[in-house]
Amino acid sequence: MTRNSWIPYAAGLVLFWGVWGATSGLPTARYGYPDEMVYVIWAFTMLVPAAVVLRRTTWDRRGVATGYGLVVGLTGAGGQLLLFKALTLGPAYLVFPLVALSPAITVLLALVLLRERLNRLSAAGVVMALVAVVLFSVSSGDGQGGSVAAWLPLAALVTVAWGVQAFVMRLAAVQGVNDGTTFGWMTISGLLLVPLALVMAGGLPSGVGWEAPTLAGGTQLLNAVGALFLVMALSRGKASVVAPVTNALAPVLTIVLSLLLFRTLPSVPATVGIVLALVGSTLMVRSDERRGEALAASHVPEARRRTATGADPAGRG
Repeated sequence: MTRNSWIPYAAGLVLFWGVWGATSGLPTARYGYPDEMVYVIWAFTMLVPAAVVLRRTTWDRRGVATGYGLVVGLTGAGGQLLLFKALTLGPAYLVFPLVALSPAITVLLALVLLRERLNRLSAAGVVMALVAVVLFSVSSGDGQGGSVAAWLPLAALVTVAWGVQAFVMRLAAVQGVNDGTTFGWMTISGLLLVPLALVMAGGLPSGVGWEAPTLAGGTQLLNAVGALFLVMALSRGKASVVAPVTNALAPVLTIVLSLLLFRTLPSVPATVGIVLALVGSTLMVRSDERRGEALAASHVPEARRRTATGADPAGRG
């Protein structure tokens, strides 16, 4: 596995989540489809990428795989349901910036518990990416009111849940849990919470045509595939780098697509966020490439020494 092998999967995540971000609100905006029903459809679309990835891997039956998988799945799906509730109680322009801080929790946990290291270039990129994420969230909110006491604890729980989720994805990979098993448990966890989502929605909606569920299915399939790419990226790259990069770049694509499809101009905070996201992500990727080049160069003298003495470079001589 190369040092930069996480980059293609992070790029796939940005692509799918960027398109999903630009289209995810259509079922509710056009047809008044309940958010909780969107969750239900998302849970079932997870079965598609799960079936694909599990065909190429073996299910890890170890207890550690089950434990990490359930934590990843329940924090992700549970956070989604809590977010729906928080948005019914409080203003989106305050809820989303708070939830956007979840990558900061991932970075902190990775630095402290996994001993991941960031050089100055990477650290600057992480800060820029985190600021960009907050700016995107601020620019996407509305002006509705709400009691802070009602929505703040829920939004804080979502922030912690999603920050922990990304960290535990990386932790599972460090423990040797394969991508298919982790994503399989995410799928199972999402389905387990479907009854709760139906209760929150007040049951199945009546008088709904085929358009809303079909549109929701298409957009949420993008979400599900993006989630698989997140698992794959975090199993190959540092959580302290992958989480900020992906959370910063996906909204950039969303804004660009919204501009092209819906003629929606980005606000000033979003424009600043785009610049910070692109610069910060470039710094982190470039820093990772430099570490890879330095690591490869450090092995050259050793290989030459072994060759000169007649030893096998692989250590079998």
